[in-house]
Amino acid sequence: MATWSRRTPLLLAFCLLATVDTVAGAPEGFPASGNGVWDNAPGTSWARGSYPIGNGYLAAMIPGGTTLDMMSLNLESLWPGGPFQNSSYNGGNRKASERASLKTEMDRIRSTVFSSSNGTAYSLTSLMTDPINFGNYAGAGYLFTTVSNKDTVTDYARWLDLDEAVMHATWTAGSATIDRKTFCSHPAQACVQQTSSSASQNLTFAYSLGPDPGLTAIDVTCLDSSTLQVRGHAGSPGMLYEILFHASSSTASCQSAQPYNTSVATSNATLSASGADVTVVWVGNTEYSMDAGDEAHNFSFKGDDPHSALASRISSLSGTSAATLLSAHVADVKATLTGPFKLDLGQTAQLDSTTATVLTAYKVDTGNPYIEWLLFNFGRYMLWSSSRGTLPANLQGKWAHKFTNTWNSDYHVNINVQMNLWSAESTNLDVTQSVFDYMEKTWVPRGTQTAQILYDSDEGWVTHDEVNIFGHTGMKTGTPQSLNYPEANAWMMVHVWDHFDYTNDVSWWKSQGYPLLKGTAQFHLNKLIPDLHFNDSSLVVAPCNSPEQGYITLGCAHAQQLIWQLFNAVEKGFSASGDTDTDFLNAIRTARTQMDKGIHIGSWGQLQEWKVDLDDPDDVHRHLSHLVGLYPGYAIASYDVAKQGTAGSSNLSYTKAQVIDATTISLTHRGDGTGSDDAGWEKMWRAASWAQLGNAEQFYHEITLAIDRNFVATLWSTYDPAGYEPVQIDANLGHPAAVLNALFQAPDVASYDDPLIVTLLPALPAAWPKGSIAGARLRGGMSIDFSWSGGALDSATITVANSVVPRDVQVVVDGKVVKEFTTKAGMVQTI
Repeated sequence: MATWSRRTPLLLAFCLLATVDTVAGAPEGFPASGNGVWDNAPGTSWARGSYPIGNGYLAAMIPGGTTLDMMSLNLESLWPGGPFQNSSYNGGNRKASERASLKTEMDRIRSTVFSSSNGTAYSLTSLMTDPINFGNYAGAGYLFTTVSNKDTVTDYARWLDLDEAVMHATWTAGSATIDRKTFCSHPAQACVQQTSSSASQNLTFAYSLGPDPGLTAIDVTCLDSSTLQVRGHAGSPGMLYEILFHASSSTASCQSAQPYNTSVATSNATLSASGADVTVVWVGNTEYSMDAGDEAHNFSFKGDDPHSALASRISSLSGTSAATLLSAHVADVKATLTGPFKLDLGQTAQLDSTTATVLTAYKVDTGNPYIEWLLFNFGRYMLWSSSRGTLPANLQGKWAHKFTNTWNSDYHVNINVQMNLWSAESTNLDVTQSVFDYMEKTWVPRGTQTAQILYDSDEGWVTHDEVNIFGHTGMKTGTPQSLNYPEANAWMMVHVWDHFDYTNDVSWWKSQGYPLLKGTAQFHLNKLIPDLHFNDSSLVVAPCNSPEQGYITLGCAHAQQLIWQLFNAVEKGFSASGDTDTDFLNAIRTARTQMDKGIHIGSWGQLQEWKVDLDDPDDVHRHLSHLVGLYPGYAIASYDVAKQGTAGSSNLSYTKAQVIDATTISLTHRGDGTGSDDAGWEKMWRAASWAQLGNAEQFYHEITLAIDRNFVATLWSTYDPAGYEPVQIDANLGHPAAVLNALFQAPDVASYDDPLIVTLLPALPAAWPKGSIAGARLRGGMSIDFSWSGGALDSATITVANSVVPRDVQVVVDGKVVKEFTTKAGMVQTI
């Protein structure tokens, strides 16, 4: 057998698939609604040619080949680095013995900031730590499927059915019509591929593994006559992983073969089966365990060898038919993805052309409701597919095809992880538990040490922007623009609070939500210090960076706004938490009164990004960090001069109109998202922000600009229009949130005493004159259904859950309050 290399599969696939004859029009079985992605030829690349499937635990990218198919495989926790690479790995923390010297250094830097004429410092290198063994999310190799039929392939089609979360490929070869279905089932924690032939003659299928060269000590062996076993390590030494592939056929045969590459694999085997209907089921896992990421387990993150659990699972599934597995999978999809929530943008499905063709015809500002609706569903599907495992979605969800990937495919927490989750609560997706567990079990234990050693705080915990699955919470060596970001936990607490605000799940709040929130608030309570630059008696953070901007300064608007919101959440959630620490609550209230609220209007009418007026009107930076209170936060959107107008002796009594005008100036000067990195996610953030300002024209311009420039034929988003890979999926996941923010808004408020304002159709673009939403969720335990036509609301129904905190609600349409009520359990309100 030829030596395997990373390029071989793609080149081989291209050669074998290039002569396929194709079908015209959407294939039989494609959803009549158009809710799917289809093509009439197999894919020849990973990002631009493959369709994603996943169940949170496992994932795969499928090109849909015929004679040969090369499926990229993923295990959610497959990471080199961390304690598996180095037993002394400490999460990027400095030594405990350095605490006193680091405090002295922190005080020196703060003094430099305060005494500087422009309130800035030049370096934070002395606080940083080399991220040795940080690691990265790694691909798990490739499953090669070869088919014995050598006849000419005709009538080819492939599609990803978003109604059922199933990837299909169908073609004719000789007298046989071949149909292949592939899906990853959450109930089974397994992936399934069924290939059937209409002809009487049997086909022979061979399944083999192509590991990535970065994986080491790989054994591809036969567990039994019908099961292929893959065991290896991510790195050397590294984390142990295992994948089992079982063929449910009486003709299944597993046989040893020559290794692909003796420098990668120590053994090799091939699984084959023949028949008119062959199903392969695979399961996989690693020895990683979040439960072992604390001091009691020496931060080892090491669990059991996965073999016994996997062998038991594959054994229990081996007697289950593909039809039964599919039925359970589809039922799960309808219960958790497509059933609870539905959106209609008045779209007309375009089934005569491939999805790629329709997307190619897409134009900025003109748009296409069908594509916008389809991308909405695709984004929710990707979040659902990659978040329901043990770990939350990373920068690429759970899909990666190489051993090392751009930005490590890790977790960036200064916009990316947050944007992934923006649509979860409002579109009724139950996908957030993995991120709450991840924070509790990987950030809090090491982050408590970081708070102590780096920030001299014996209360609370902290993490920074770039994090892994091994509790890396220290400040990495590099540029402070992104790495000096101890507000990461504060921004993530928006999602913790929102989950409680939307669900009123008191049991969860007491056991997990509030403890996360309290620890974060304790840290920031201790970190706020008097402003000795302006000497206005206010409390500020220093040193701070507005995410990925260059200035090291004080009172960054982003940080001040988030901490103010954090302290409000403590007060609102205190009663339900069962906490009796009233000293803590009173300290929060006092600090909130004294702190700078992060709202300052600058010399050219802008909302300042820093307390010092350093803003450049020509700055088109990708981040909108100082506008976090507009969207997704509420420090701007729900601005109240009575609560935010006074900071120390500054007495900044802006009106809400003045704040919104300044915000609009800043957003306008920031540009359309093409002047910095030209990424899709920055355009989606701008779209949601313009929607929050009620500007339908600018909202629609931004989402159509993103779709035109940053989305490829498979509907994946690219970071850079010229880029080859979808190195981040946050634009995919941000799109549903931006769309929703144009259709309805209910931004948070500082206190339960403030009315919750629900605005319907605040930024409805002319391209969507009619449509409807069903099963959307609102804060306060409410759900909403509504429809519109002729660009105006037809009707709306708000239903209140049986467990709520009573609160006043105002419903606004066309700038007018059309309904006011106070919520109570089981209430139904119609508009």
